[in-house]
Amino acid sequence: MTVPTLGGPSFADRQDYDDASRGFIAALSPCIITAQDGRVVWNNDQYRFLEEECPPTAEPRLWRQGQLCLKQGLFRVTDGIYQVRGFDISNLTLVEGEKGVIAIDPLVSCECASAALAFYREHRGPRPITGLVFSHSHADHFGGAQGILDSATTEGLAATTASPSHIPIIAPEGFLEEAISENVYVGPGMMRRAGYMYGRHLEPGPEGFIGCGLGIAGSWGTRSLIPPNVSITRTGEELVVDGVRIIFQLVPETEAPSEMNFYFPDCRALLIAECATHCMHNIITLRGALVRDSKAWSAYLDETMVLYCQDVDVLLASHHWPTWGRSNVITLISEQRDFYAYLHDQTIRMMNDGLTGIEIAEKLTLPPRLQQAWHLQGYYGSISHNVKGIYQRYLGWFDGNPAHLWQHPPAEEGQRYIRCMGGADEVVATARIFAQEGDLRFSATLLSHVIAAEPEHAEARAALASVYKRLAYATENATWRNFYLTGAQDMEQGARPERAIEYFIPTLPVDQWLTSLAVLIDGPRAGQESAPIIIEICVPSEQQRWRLTLSNGALTHRRQPTEHKTFVGDPAGLTMTLDKEDLLRMLNGRVEEVLQDGKKWTGDLHLFVKLLALTSTTQRSSTVASVPTHGAESNGLGSYGAEVHGVGSKL
Repeated sequence: MTVPTLGGPSFADRQDYDDASRGFIAALSPCIITAQDGRVVWNNDQYRFLEEECPPTAEPRLWRQGQLCLKQGLFRVTDGIYQVRGFDISNLTLVEGEKGVIAIDPLVSCECASAALAFYREHRGPRPITGLVFSHSHADHFGGAQGILDSATTEGLAATTASPSHIPIIAPEGFLEEAISENVYVGPGMMRRAGYMYGRHLEPGPEGFIGCGLGIAGSWGTRSLIPPNVSITRTGEELVVDGVRIIFQLVPETEAPSEMNFYFPDCRALLIAECATHCMHNIITLRGALVRDSKAWSAYLDETMVLYCQDVDVLLASHHWPTWGRSNVITLISEQRDFYAYLHDQTIRMMNDGLTGIEIAEKLTLPPRLQQAWHLQGYYGSISHNVKGIYQRYLGWFDGNPAHLWQHPPAEEGQRYIRCMGGADEVVATARIFAQEGDLRFSATLLSHVIAAEPEHAEARAALASVYKRLAYATENATWRNFYLTGAQDMEQGARPERAIEYFIPTLPVDQWLTSLAVLIDGPRAGQESAPIIIEICVPSEQQRWRLTLSNGALTHRRQPTEHKTFVGDPAGLTMTLDKEDLLRMLNGRVEEVLQDGKKWTGDLHLFVKLLALTSTTQRSSTVASVPTHGAESNGLGSYGAEVHGVGSKL
């Protein structure tokens, strides 16, 4: 469970229910969104069970949060500002201008963003898109962008809408780099854990999935990444978009590495992105990411109050529901500010007293006023894992205990625990005793040692599944619940295959493609190459020339002058001239197809084929719950290994 509190908020306080319903215009019925192939990518209606009383298989505060997040439809926030909520985990905010409407944070999926915009237009008229804004670099705030831009040329609107290339697409400085870094480079590892965190494979219901805390759930449709064409580089920068004044505040290294808030002075409305939501947020997220700077987060919230809260009537965000009234806005922001500062400072104080992250997480409690605030309950972040994240940010993974410097991997450690305790069956029996006594945490620890050493031990799997379920039903944290229940599912049903990752997104720059290629190189295999592989790629359409070098198992690249000069290092064994589209086809293994189009190349084309063959995407089962997995590796990216080898045999 999350760290217990001395006194929580009052269930008699119904203000959140009032605010979540305020400004309601209409709901989508049924609230089900499908892809072009008929696949359901979003179904809000399947969570209607949350309208009932909280069952014993859920923590009451988390159940309450699910009820609030369940509300869906079009809502009026204030004059000229609307939100579509409940069509995805995030909100689509729409700000009406002189000629059209500005879309802010276009959800996770293109299908959901398109449906949300269509629903808005159904009730507010066919206003064209005149601006698109990404508040920060997380996928639930830009993934559906193509669905918004595609609507700019839909039948009936084409005559009144500028082409998408002329629509300002606004984002904070560093947005694209951070979006790529977090969502592409480490995509497979993050996606595996995100499946646990967001309960992707859980069935909705009182004994299963009841939400994410930050919203009901994320959609599973088509995602896009559209590069912005306007970058916000400083706090106080003001733009006028379709007659709407917007003043920006950069807040990097808060909830995302690249993030911004924005203020609409003519509406007296403040959109705070994801820096202040109706739940405790993550300093470190369970899906995996860089640890966030809680001290900076607190300082930026204070700056937000100074800059904008003198003249504010409503606070809205990209998740949850708005807060109305200047005094209520100041209370929420100031309490969130104090929370992040308190968590940071007290963790550091106790860390300097010699406590480890685990020890601090057990001891740290919040002051009474923060404990009693509904918007600081641990539905998404938790005191426990946030404290450990702060500790990690400053002191790293090592807790200072020499015994932890060189521990055995889980399987080897599990074998030794079993030997010490008289065999696997004895460990399982002991774990059951601890579970009966209510010490579910230690019971799970013992059983995980058995599973690590003997993955198919049936009694251990059944016992651990039972323990995980009991832990899940008692926690107020949605992401913990989802991890526990998915872990229990793994114990009962086995692991699931991974979904393929798209590494080479067409809209990304060539530099990012080459960086993605580098992290796919199988270093041990590539390190066996006797000579470097050197390839030069000219991309006239981008006015770029790139030099790739694979040596000592590492692929590096650098941009060369476009004119011919003497380059440092050995001459390239292969030089290719390709436009960007053809390079994308080559990277995706369609080598023969590109060659048939008569593209220019000199040297040994086998070098490019070999380079692709030295990449590896490990096809693993998706378990992360103490079960070692040993998946087969495939040469090539995605499923094109056979294509690459086929081309190689023909050259």
